[in-house]
Amino acid sequence: MAEQAQRRWRASCPNCGAPVEFASAASSSAVCGFCRSTLLRDGETLSRIGQSAEIFEDYSPLQLGTTGRWMGSGFAVVGRVQRGSELGNWNEWHLLFEAGEQQRVGWLSEDNGQFVLSLEAPLAETPPQDPQPGLPLTLAGQRWQVAAVVQAAVRAAEGELPRLPQPGRVVELRNAQDEVGTLEYGADGPPAWSVGRGVQLADLALQGLRTTVEGESISEAKFKGRSIACPSCGAPLQPKLSETKSMVCAQCQAVVDLPEGDAKALGFTAQSPGLPPLIPLGRTGTLTVAGDKPESWQVVGYQERCDLPEDGDDEQSFWREYLLYNRLAGFAFLVDTSEGWSLVRTLTGAPTSGRDTGVTWQDRAYTQRWVYQAKTTRVLGEFYWPVRLEDRVRIADYVTRDGQYLLSREQQGPEITWSGGRPIPADTVQKAFGLVAPAALFGRDASAFKNSGGTLLRNIVIGLFLIVLLFALLRACSSDDCEGYKNSFGENSNEYRQCRANARGSGAYIGNSGGSYGGYSSGGGGHK
Repeated sequence: MAEQAQRRWRASCPNCGAPVEFASAASSSAVCGFCRSTLLRDGETLSRIGQSAEIFEDYSPLQLGTTGRWMGSGFAVVGRVQRGSELGNWNEWHLLFEAGEQQRVGWLSEDNGQFVLSLEAPLAETPPQDPQPGLPLTLAGQRWQVAAVVQAAVRAAEGELPRLPQPGRVVELRNAQDEVGTLEYGADGPPAWSVGRGVQLADLALQGLRTTVEGESISEAKFKGRSIACPSCGAPLQPKLSETKSMVCAQCQAVVDLPEGDAKALGFTAQSPGLPPLIPLGRTGTLTVAGDKPESWQVVGYQERCDLPEDGDDEQSFWREYLLYNRLAGFAFLVDTSEGWSLVRTLTGAPTSGRDTGVTWQDRAYTQRWVYQAKTTRVLGEFYWPVRLEDRVRIADYVTRDGQYLLSREQQGPEITWSGGRPIPADTVQKAFGLVAPAALFGRDASAFKNSGGTLLRNIVIGLFLIVLLFALLRACSSDDCEGYKNSFGENSNEYRQCRANARGSGAYIGNSGGSYGGYSSGGGGHK
């Protein structure tokens, strides 16, 4: 990146006098690293236009000055914007590419527990004024689906930026080429347009990653730096992942929203204890996700969910989802249902509509199987999105004719998330995580109850365990959302009746949880 050094421009901060350096002639904004002043560049003049908040310490391995390579071009990380919305917070790292790409503005952004590398491009046409999630859209010569429409705030910024960071509407698009398109609207002028693809940090040949925080390793600082008292019982909460937005107290089972920085955790939801998950939290196993090479995955979160019967349908399904984490590969979901196990990840792109209600993804045709509303009834561990008990989301499940590939579309408020994966044998799960429980607990096979002879006692125990598990899930899923009104005012009160009427007729989806194969499940949730 020698040619970039010739283009560098340096000036003094008009507020504190500290040196402020621009590596690109195209950059028009910067944040002073000493006094946090937001600076606007106009030719050879710097002017102070505001004050940037302190960067929230998220213990990311990326930092200003990190270099890497992508698609044959070298780049350096020169700036960062921390953004947030009702769906969570995320980082956008500004990348400066070497000669030949110097006029391209690049971003490395978080996306549903993974990373997307995008390049900004000119946009000839004017995009629609009010795109809605789920609708098709033709833009820049491509067919897209609107995946999310959010009002994004600017939490903080640092380093060199291509323009002044502003709050505003962000529209996220996805297509069948596994790409993400983003329209970023500011206070005035046309929106900024960028197109990107999912990447893994291990494939970017990154150099100069941050390994310590104030003399300690990132992992040690991460563990020590976010020690928070549970607002329910006072026990210490020590999240181990920088991405964690919600976690469950190991002592009282309360679901706690984690604050930024050192602020106190004020919000929590009480939760009754239940049976332990089959795969313990913290257990590590080696699995192959979506055709990639085998990776070591750690169980960091667990949730139980059920579908909500509609139109007089009395049948209900119950399933369990394990959130898996790998430091370089990101997150995946291991799903346990009555029909078996599946291993899935969120998609960067989105399928195209096929015949009738089917879809096509990566040259495979999928048939719609189920459409339903799901509810989260119990959670344990840590999650990279703000998890909520009683979350309700709208889900559509798809499967190929041979049953070997699965897709799921989940709509949660202003965002639509697609996930995909494949079934996985129960014995593979058991061996991967070194579990010694009886195989029948993993296979979900009714024939396990038909054996006789010397195994009768064992099967009775297994049967009783599954009955207790089903009863616990049924009780959680059938709980009355208006129980508080019922206890306070009585079953025949106007308050209780109005609550029940609203619950039946609202059709609203609350919070984030993650795509689901109600018979299966995917998952994630949380914009960016």
